[in-house]
Amino acid sequence: MHRMIALLITMLFLVPVTGFSQTRRRSSRAPRPNITQQRTAQVQRQGAIRVAEQIKILTRFIYLLGGVAKTLEGVNEAARRSQPSAAATQQTERSKAVIRNSIRDVRAGLDQLEVEFRTTPELQRYYISLAGVAAGAAAAEEQAAANQFDKAGRTLLDVVNRLTDALLEMR
Repeated sequence: MHRMIALLITMLFLVPVTGFSQTRRRSSRAPRPNITQQRTAQVQRQGAIRVAEQIKILTRFIYLLGGVAKTLEGVNEAARRSQPSAAATQQTERSKAVIRNSIRDVRAGLDQLEVEFRTTPELQRYYISLAGVAAGAAAAEEQAAANQFDKAGRTLLDVVNRLTDALLEMR
């Protein structure tokens, strides 16, 4: 009889333990994201890289523009006081043309960036942050056409700020 009671007590304790035992195997691997999530992450990473490239291009250009703009202002001031040589005038006009063309190229790159973000489904949610950067570059282009190079540089700084904000949002 003691054996029967001991068997019943043992079964009483073992039955609930097996009922609560783990029925699912644990996996040491983390769940893998699906292909769509991987593609979205990759496209967003590439978009962030493109924004960062534009920031680098613009900051380098603005740095160089600052020095050239000061030189052009000095030449223009000297021209007002006296008659500059034809060679100096030609060089100044060539420098101005190079700046204008460079700003036009920057604007074209920003136009492409906006189009890419507007038309790529994985990047569309960030388009709001970028919308208008090409317009800012167009305004700088107009300012440079009016020989307002310092003002054009300041406008491009605003464009860099917007690009940086968009990049931070993409993190």
